[in-house]
Amino acid sequence: MSSQKWFITGASSGLGLALTEKVLAEGHRVVAAVRRVDAMQELKQKYPALLEVESLDLTNREQVQAVVARHADVDVVANNAGGAVIGAMEEMTEADIQQQLALNLLAPIHVTRAFLPAMRAKNSGTFLYVSSVGGRAAFPSGSMYHAAKFGLEGFAESVSQEVAEFGIKTIIIEPGSIKTGFVANIRWTQEIDAYKDGIVGQLRRQIVEVGEEQASGDPVKMADAIYTVSQMHEPPLRTVLGGDAYAVLDAGYSRSVTALQAQKELAESVMFAGKAGFNPQ
Repeated sequence: MSSQKWFITGASSGLGLALTEKVLAEGHRVVAAVRRVDAMQELKQKYPALLEVESLDLTNREQVQAVVARHADVDVVANNAGGAVIGAMEEMTEADIQQQLALNLLAPIHVTRAFLPAMRAKNSGTFLYVSSVGGRAAFPSGSMYHAAKFGLEGFAESVSQEVAEFGIKTIIIEPGSIKTGFVANIRWTQEIDAYKDGIVGQLRRQIVEVGEEQASGDPVKMADAIYTVSQMHEPPLRTVLGGDAYAVLDAGYSRSVTALQAQKELAESVMFAGKAGFNPQ
């Protein structure tokens, strides 16, 4: 197998770090795009010839374009960086709303836009998006995270169809819970009394009390699985990782199909006679 050059965001901790270590161990070069360069010092000493560390604020579009311009020869772009603000939508500040969209949605969009011309020119490459079970199913307290991740999956699914003819692969990863300091990395909203005793407050307490203990995803095994999928000739568009994520999506998809089929007669009743409608699929 030929050597690849990877670009990995959020490479300094959690799943991003595990993926970086896996790719390096396989003998590939990695550009680790991180906020704190010092966090990569130990790994840089272990792989001095393979690992390059770039300081990057992903919410700064000019920085993204400047860093990407130095690495036009990248083969795999792993949009991994992300994070959640948890709380009722009404509790979110304007800054929370902007930050969630900037980090989880706009950043991978701009990273993709910056890398795409070079990949298209060489007729090869892979875009990898670490989404979440929360990119296809929603829970109370995560409205802006879900808004961003649902948006990211729609973006990636659409672009995947645009770039496939240029030999570019698109991979969406949907992990469930991951044992990586999950609770410690959450940002919480300031509670409003009206939500304390309802479903939002209950979920907040549940996350604090058992979230870390019950987190089931092994980041090393997940990184191995992501790498395996990335090397497939024709990878699936979506890969679900974690029994919890699988159970949530399996139940959710089943409910959605049942609800949709119950509306078939109503859906067809509003059409002009003899018109098939528009379906580009």
